[in-house]
Amino acid sequence: MEDLLLQVKRIQEKLAALQRQQLQLQRDNDRLQAQLNIYQEKDQLLQQRSGELERQLELARATRPQMTEKDRQALEKRINQYLKDIDKCIALLNE
Repeated sequence: MEDLLLQVKRIQEKLAALQRQQLQLQRDNDRLQAQLNIYQEKDQLLQQRSGELERQLELARATRPQMTEKDRQALEKRINQYLKDIDKCIALLNE
C-alpha cells in the first residue's frame, strides 16, 4: 500500500513540475509573440519607407536635366505601362 502511495506522490510531483514547465513555456511564447508583432510592424514600416525612397529616387532621376539613355528608356517604359493601365480601366468602365 505504501508503494502505491509513493507512486501516486511521484506522479503528483511530476504533474506539478509539468504544469510549472507548461506555464513557463506559455509565458515565453507570449513574450516571443509580442516580439514578433513588434518586428513585423518595424518590417512593414521599413518596407514602406523603402518604397517611398525608391519613388523619390525615380522622381529625382526623371526630373534631372541630363537623363541617361537607360533612364530615359525606363521612364518611357513606365509611362507606357501607366497608359496601358489607364486604357484597361477605361475599357472596364465602358463595359
